Amino acid sequence: MRLISSLFLFFLVVSATAGSSGRTVANKILKKPAARHPCKRLVFYFHDIIYNGQNAKNATAAIVGEPSGGNKTILAGQNHFGNLVVFDDPITLDNNLHSTPVGRAQGFYLYDKKDIFTAWLGFSFVFNSTQHKGSINFAGADPLMNKTRDISVIGGTGDFFMARGIATLLTDAFEGEVYFRLRVDIKLYECW
Repeated sequence: MRLISSLFLFFLVVSATAGSSGRTVANKILKKPAARHPCKRLVFYFHDIIYNGQNAKNATAAIVGEPSGGNKTILAGQNHFGNLVVFDDPITLDNNLHSTPVGRAQGFYLYDKKDIFTAWLGFSFVFNSTQHKGSINFAGADPLMNKTRDISVIGGTGDFFMARGIATLLTDAFEGEVYFRLRVDIKLYECW
């Protein structure tokens, strides 16, 4: 009799627990999550000038990896597949290359597909001005043929300590394969 009572009590507790957690899960599924708003929003432009063998004075980026037999001053054919470019580009508040830089965009991009014009980015915005100090770190795929692309903000230092969010990229201008300018709209959802 004790065994039956214990088993009955055990099943009663288990079914009550399962029932209440099931209702909680159902309530969470039916309830819409609250809309999140960025705790900080910033817009910057960065200007990339690829070294082409003739523009050493103005170049801010260089091809450091290329397909076998490739050229380090000319991007490879077939969507630049296999090219790796490192950069140290000026960041400005407007789209004018000659505006006073507020920081540097430092990192790399790798053209990673043969059949589609796309790249993978890993870079930081490094600031040391009166307005901002520290860095914001970014990483993600960049499908270049899309008008806008989102990449992840994966951290930061200084004024941007442990920042998390999304950066929307827009190719604001380009001149052949030597110069391009990106508009970077940063929305931070975790700010310390």
